[in-house]
Amino acid sequence: MECNNYKPYFDPDYDSLMERIHPPMSLQISPIIFYNYLMISSLNFRCCCCRVVIDNEADDECTLVKVDSANKDGILLEMVQVLTDLDLVISKSYICSDGGWFMDVFHVTDQLGNKITDQGLIAYIQQALCANKRVQRLSTQTVREVRPRHVSTEHAALELTMSDNPGLLSEISAALSDLGSQLAAAAIWTHNGRAACLLYLDDRLTDTGDDLPYLRKQVEKVLDAHHKTGDRWSVRLTYPSAGGTHTERRLHQLMAADRDYEGVDNCVPREEKCGCGVGGHKKSCGATYAYIETCMEKEYSVVNIRSRDRPKLLFDTVCTLTDMQYVVFHAAISSKCSIAFQEYYIRQKDGHTLETEAERDRVTRCIVAAIERRACRGLKLEMSTRNRIGLLSDITRVLRENSLSILRAEMGTYGEKAIGTFYVKGMSEAEVSSKTIESVRKDIGGTVTVTHKATGLSSQTSSMASSRTSSSGSMVEERPKFAIGSMLWAQLERLSSNFKPIRS
Repeated sequence: MECNNYKPYFDPDYDSLMERIHPPMSLQISPIIFYNYLMISSLNFRCCCCRVVIDNEADDECTLVKVDSANKDGILLEMVQVLTDLDLVISKSYICSDGGWFMDVFHVTDQLGNKITDQGLIAYIQQALCANKRVQRLSTQTVREVRPRHVSTEHAALELTMSDNPGLLSEISAALSDLGSQLAAAAIWTHNGRAACLLYLDDRLTDTGDDLPYLRKQVEKVLDAHHKTGDRWSVRLTYPSAGGTHTERRLHQLMAADRDYEGVDNCVPREEKCGCGVGGHKKSCGATYAYIETCMEKEYSVVNIRSRDRPKLLFDTVCTLTDMQYVVFHAAISSKCSIAFQEYYIRQKDGHTLETEAERDRVTRCIVAAIERRACRGLKLEMSTRNRIGLLSDITRVLRENSLSILRAEMGTYGEKAIGTFYVKGMSEAEVSSKTIESVRKDIGGTVTVTHKATGLSSQTSSMASSRTSSSGSMVEERPKFAIGSMLWAQLERLSSNFKPIRS
């Protein structure tokens, strides 16, 4: 296809850009002084040439975040990552990065659809979006619980890719618990029969690292016992580093390297494929498709994406294009009636467009897979309880005993507190019964909030088994008590997993 009506977005402030970078001088300066000024300025050009404006007046519903900055590799992903890590919703965006200069306009709100008015948060956004200040931390007034820890510079991690076998995560976490290893954070994604997992270790073993290879070998044994000959699986041990990769970006990388996009239908925009019939997609159609056109006039490949709108959608697509070594020169993102539309004008890093059909097909499948990995599926369980060794093992065992399969999960620990979000479904694809939910609440302990996918309604319960009243009248949290039968059955399953099948 050819795109004959190429109209990339240009910010109205673009014409005054040079004046903002080099404002007119009211006084005449000697050539020597001006030369010295240029030499000093050039040393700090990359870190100082950045302007961020937070505008709450231009739009009645959203806060506009306008960014002017010197362009560099990966800058778009960095800025989207800053906003999504703060749980901000990006409803619209216009991007332009031609000519060595990056300009972007983000329309953002908080999770409740309100404008950003907190001055501490506004100050942090302005600092974080500039490269010279991006290393600064959140102030105490704007600290938020980020689940999981998106960049871990303190803990070693186990990176796993494997088949999405029911109960496998329970076996892995049980093996780590038996070795006395405690988790600082965990993140699990599943898609298209594959699973990727990041387990951040938080115990005395990480101080020396002597026993970390032994932990990896034990996990390898569990994976080997649960996979057939020829099945793909991998275990990688990473150590703390100052330049750690964003957790969610790393999960995308692991899933893509594991080829979870194979067999994904890129769903070209034909209405009959999604059941809407010929003549146009219905407003409520949530089908995901991506297709690529060629803009011959400007020598761009144009990636068009349509999907159901959701949080962090922009991060997932930009992350995929960046990791596939494509450069975004222009983009327009918008949403309407819960449906998101994304358009990217891209080239390869060497300046070439996507010329072969095989390359286009691979890009569209990878984008669709990235969108589907984080799609809201199943029943959402939000848990808050006391942190302890073996907590993830207990949670995954309880879910397994109640015939629930984990679709996606993330858990973080904050001192003596552990917070996690789990998306689960029944093994038989049937609706999860209220009896099963109450059983999970009782066995896990702490506070469990359940969000039903169909209605979007939430219910919150503090398990009676998770606390008791002391003699002074205060609430003291206890570890939930499990039935003896359940504990015995779990031990038998754990022992049986140590026996590898005989292979001919």
